[in-house]
Amino acid sequence: MRIDLHSHSTASDGTQPPSDVVRRARERGLDVLALTDHDTVAGHRAAIEALPAGLTLVPGMELSCRRGGQSIHLLAYLFDPLEPELAAECARIREAREVRARLTVERLAGLGVPLTWEQVAELAAGSPVGRPHIARAMVAAGAIADPALAFTPEWIGTGGRAYVSRYALDPERAVRLVRAAGGAAVLAHPKAVERGQVVPDEWIAELAAAGLFGVEADHLDHDEEARAHVRGLARDLGLAVTGSSDDHGELTGHRLGCETTPVEVYERLTAAATGAAPVS
Repeated sequence: MRIDLHSHSTASDGTQPPSDVVRRARERGLDVLALTDHDTVAGHRAAIEALPAGLTLVPGMELSCRRGGQSIHLLAYLFDPLEPELAAECARIREAREVRARLTVERLAGLGVPLTWEQVAELAAGSPVGRPHIARAMVAAGAIADPALAFTPEWIGTGGRAYVSRYALDPERAVRLVRAAGGAAVLAHPKAVERGQVVPDEWIAELAAAGLFGVEADHLDHDEEARAHVRGLARDLGLAVTGSSDDHGELTGHRLGCETTPVEVYERLTAAATGAAPVS
């Protein structure tokens, strides 16, 4: 069984609609896929309606968190999307994302990038505007040659000239919210050096004490040393270890299934979560 527990669609910052994501997942030989758009479950219904035979969908979400000025991403699985406190926090995060995006576009324009909010919104095609949309719009405007170049200190990378911070949850509180909604939480790509998102081991230990289910070790942003370190830490803390593609469609080269999660970990995950169930 091939299981990918981290993917994105146009419901957030992916380039393919949910229906296309599930179709591609099955074509890539996946048996289980988690749709984990940023701070939203908006793509779940369309994914379920288009679910191909042989593919199981795990409803999920990637929560935006921050501690000490550092961005941290938390994957939430099989939670109750109607749980009031979690739903309210997600709405607050989404509202803050649009404010941030508008300010980012203004800063880029002030730096000489020929970009307007209307251009970025058109590219997002109705999806919540995030930094990947702005990066793609910068390419279309001729400011940079590749979207990845936007995520540097020169432009919109953390601490960059046009970077704008926004509201995000403390990760420990986020873990508790997910658990209160019946879900299971996994820390995404905790040692992603190139992203500037290296989560200290002591923070991971605190999240484990708060009820963290697992950590994502097998991710393309982790080299072999990072993967081994995460696995050792997970063993010491009693956490599950997952692997996934973090696919964003065209933006990441359509890489669904490039990393996968073991069957026994998936079975532990579905047994631990009570807020929702996988859909086949």
